[in-house]
Amino acid sequence: MLTAESALKVKSGSGAYLQLEDGRRILDCISSWWVTLHGHAEASIAEAIFEQAGKLEQVIFAGFTHDPAEELAEAIVEALPGKLSHLFFSDNGSTSVEVALKMAYQYWQNLGQSRSKFIAFEGGYHGDTVGAMSIGRGSPFWNKFAPLLFSIDQIPYPSTYDGDLSAEKKENDALKALSQLLAQNPNAYAAICIEPLVQGAAGMRMCRTEFLKKLAKLAAEHSILLIYDEVMTGFGRTGAIFASCKSESEPDIICLSKGISGGFLPLSVTVCADFIYESFLSENNDKTFYHGHSYTANPIACAAANASWRLLNKNADRFQNMEAIHRKLAEEELQTQKLLTNKRYCGTIFAAEVQNREADSYFNSIAPLLKKRFLEKGFLIRPLGNTVYLMPPYCVTENDLRSAYKAINEVINEVFRQASISI
Repeated sequence: MLTAESALKVKSGSGAYLQLEDGRRILDCISSWWVTLHGHAEASIAEAIFEQAGKLEQVIFAGFTHDPAEELAEAIVEALPGKLSHLFFSDNGSTSVEVALKMAYQYWQNLGQSRSKFIAFEGGYHGDTVGAMSIGRGSPFWNKFAPLLFSIDQIPYPSTYDGDLSAEKKENDALKALSQLLAQNPNAYAAICIEPLVQGAAGMRMCRTEFLKKLAKLAAEHSILLIYDEVMTGFGRTGAIFASCKSESEPDIICLSKGISGGFLPLSVTVCADFIYESFLSENNDKTFYHGHSYTANPIACAAANASWRLLNKNADRFQNMEAIHRKLAEEELQTQKLLTNKRYCGTIFAAEVQNREADSYFNSIAPLLKKRFLEKGFLIRPLGNTVYLMPPYCVTENDLRSAYKAINEVINEVFRQASISI
């Protein structure tokens, strides 16, 4: 807090824009931390919240149910790969991952097997609770909490970009590392957890669909559960409704949050396969999944999520076609920008690295310089270290998106010109 700049007060939002108290209008190019799918103050979601609030605002979700939760559960399960059929409600992305880890661990316990280890990918980020931090040990944020975290094994994440000739080798190396772990300790691991197609906080690092198919096949062959953390990639972000659908690969457990309610209210779900659910069906109380939240399946949050789901179906072309627009605009506006490397695209996401004298890192000193200059120009673009990325609401116009690409080019040139000695 000592070094943080004063917060900017936002008075209102409309579509892809935020209105600040000082009169400035800011284009939200990152969907306010990846949650705002359809734009700010989307009328149909606001209306659904209003209507639900007048009927039922909250009820304990133990021994009770309600229409908004049932409608949402049915819609999500129908859209997911076939075996993912049982849905557990919670309230945020970190918790959805925590639920998945506990569910995977207890699944093996219920079968009479003591499998307590997990495998994750280098650079992974899965949330801020203790279990999620443990599985996300690749993040630099958790060093202070290392004594609290449980041990995991990590393998390389085969991040790639347009024109990467080494993509297949990196994938094979990752799969080889995984195979060696599973061969050495075949009955030790409960699950492997991955952010499919895109590692968000690590710098929008992307892998190919081919890798996920091979990963799912290998996990099935070794009878280890596969967890997809789709907290960020879900609900259209990768150009398909879910990354699992785009990659035609099936996890055993999937975690969903962020965009689930269109950015209006906190909500998350963890969905598991039939065979996992069935392991908890017992008259023995020891096999009960003891996990709950006061606001589990909150009716108003579920109503918002249902309204968002209807918009996703109605306007699917917006997230399905955005990758082509990203590629077109990057080609037209960034083709002469030599300081921007490793361009990559996945659905609604564009990312690239700004090269300077420092290594690629979340703590690269260029980040605050870029962020400040973007804001001065009217763009909420929040670099992840020296990774600049765009992940706009689906309502963004091509002209607005073009202005963001122009700003990226201009800001990089300005920052390097002004700080050429130190960068």
